[in-house]
Amino acid sequence: MQQHYRPDLIEPAVQQYWAENKVFKAIKDTSKEKYYCLSMFPYPSGRLHMGHVRNYTIGDVVSRYQRMNGKNVLQPIGWDAFGLPAEGAAIKNKTAPAKWTYENIEYMKNQLKMLGFGYDWDREIATCRPEYYKWEQWFFTELYKKGLVYKKTSTVNWCPNDETVLANEQVHEGCCWRCDTPVEQKEIPQWFIKITDYAEQLLGGLDQLPQWPDMVKTMQRNWIGRSEGVEITFDVADTAEKVAVYTTRPDTFYGVSYLGIAAAHPLADLAAEKNPELAEFIREAKNAKVAEADLATMEKKGMATGLFAIHPLTGEKLPIWVANFVLMHYGTGAVMAVPAHDQRDFEFAQKYSLPIKQVIAPLADEEIDLTKQAFVEHGKLVNSAEFDDLDFDGAFNGIADKLEKLGVGKRQVNYRLRDWGVSRQRYWGAPIPMLTLPNGETVPAPIEDLPIILPEDVVMDGVKSPIKADPNWAKTTFNGEPALKETDTFDTFMESSWYYARYTSPSYAEGMLDKDEANYWLPVDQYIGGIEHATMHLLYFRFFHKLLRDAGFVTSDEPARKLLCQGMVLADAFYYTSPTNERIWVSPTQVTLERDEKGRIIKATDPEGRELVHTGMTKMSKSKNNGIDPQEMVEKYGADTVRLFMMFASPAEMTL
Repeated sequence: MQQHYRPDLIEPAVQQYWAENKVFKAIKDTSKEKYYCLSMFPYPSGRLHMGHVRNYTIGDVVSRYQRMNGKNVLQPIGWDAFGLPAEGAAIKNKTAPAKWTYENIEYMKNQLKMLGFGYDWDREIATCRPEYYKWEQWFFTELYKKGLVYKKTSTVNWCPNDETVLANEQVHEGCCWRCDTPVEQKEIPQWFIKITDYAEQLLGGLDQLPQWPDMVKTMQRNWIGRSEGVEITFDVADTAEKVAVYTTRPDTFYGVSYLGIAAAHPLADLAAEKNPELAEFIREAKNAKVAEADLATMEKKGMATGLFAIHPLTGEKLPIWVANFVLMHYGTGAVMAVPAHDQRDFEFAQKYSLPIKQVIAPLADEEIDLTKQAFVEHGKLVNSAEFDDLDFDGAFNGIADKLEKLGVGKRQVNYRLRDWGVSRQRYWGAPIPMLTLPNGETVPAPIEDLPIILPEDVVMDGVKSPIKADPNWAKTTFNGEPALKETDTFDTFMESSWYYARYTSPSYAEGMLDKDEANYWLPVDQYIGGIEHATMHLLYFRFFHKLLRDAGFVTSDEPARKLLCQGMVLADAFYYTSPTNERIWVSPTQVTLERDEKGRIIKATDPEGRELVHTGMTKMSKSKNNGIDPQEMVEKYGADTVRLFMMFASPAEMTL
């Protein structure tokens, strides 16, 4: 026996044996209990870092344990291969995104094999392959036929740096989740999938997931945002117009002192026709970058429209104001403002000297000061006609009943969740399978025309998508007539929403899924990935599973029984600013550090002697160039040692 452990001799030999004998190949066997263990698949960015190693080691340990317990284990791997970073890298390296992506896949695949993970490589998928996205395109056309897909011009979150639309979930503190550029509002035609039709199911389904982290379920509940309220219609004085508002507090209805409308509301445009000053205010407000999270803290601005709404119970004339805290894509784009009992309305009313009318008193009769802040708790009604002294529930029902009887109100359940905008204006994504006819009609591409293949041999100029720049690419025919293909591509969350199901039958050519295989392996028994995906991927993942169920492909209601959100692997991040004001991130392995007596970094320089800015410990990522390549560690210590260290350095759910 050798005195020293030599991983460089032992590990490659064992890994070769595994590959030749397909040791980890998963085959459907109804005589054995199945176990499907899945880690969120990687984006082929070029190199793995230790964050990847941690995620995939956790999955491998679980798979090995279940295999040793005699279960029939499926542990697949693949590549989330579409997306913007490939375009940026292609422009930088003067190549095409496809070439860059496939080269990265090959390199990272060898890294995964070197780390000794027990994957069934026969099930490998790459989402940029036409044989994968063909079925995604087909499914989209089926959803369109069912009325679950539509196109409309809407105000969208626009990232001017990436030149693409962002879903609300992709806007973090008013900035793009990917590049931190401040997000703008822009109106363009968009394709949407009606996730709102499944809001109640997505909410109720969380109760069927006892083995999902409470934090993820809470984040999804808040994101779906179910509320019970009343939609109330006001007449607009001296016009034939009406304006609808939705409120969860009909108990405060007698305290309304003005209506706030969004800059994009039709009434705002009507009022601005003869008011240039208002038109200018509306233009500025429309271009302002307002994230919903900022509404509470931002400076409240508004302008009176000169229009008045008639209070349906008191007959009082209420001024209608355009207000920057009202967003068109939330609710009806109009709010009834009750300054005495809503802090946002209170701040606006104080700024513009609007009435503040108390209609709710504390149940315990304690003193409140409405000159300092709004009283927002539930209480008993005052100054509310026949509803005085009622509590919240009594007033909610009494006022709602009266409004319904008068035909000016209706009880309604609303959701904060908005339909999923799946159009992206960039090139490296699956083409949206819709055709536009000469008369302007839009039709789904027939299955015989699928997949609509994205050309891979292209030149990137960094400005326009190659398929938008090439007028010939879009030309096609439909029923012998000329037609144009859609030049928008799918949001890459489309591909990652159903990959877990395609792993069950990755080479099946007769349809989206082999139902027998899908229902043998699904749902996933253990899913592993970061909590940062809670209201994006993990919500779309659940939604898509319900769509697959309703299309007859799967019989389960939820895609994964158990979810583990591993802690992030952190590393120091450093950058310098280039002459063009761009942040150039420098790998921590290239940085020379000076520390004080307590070990704190006081100076960092790169190999050229440039002094660097240290941004602290942050998640390892390609964008900040602070990923530590596991290759060096494996060459020095061996894959087993690296994996063992990653598992024992910190509990799986905690940062490392």
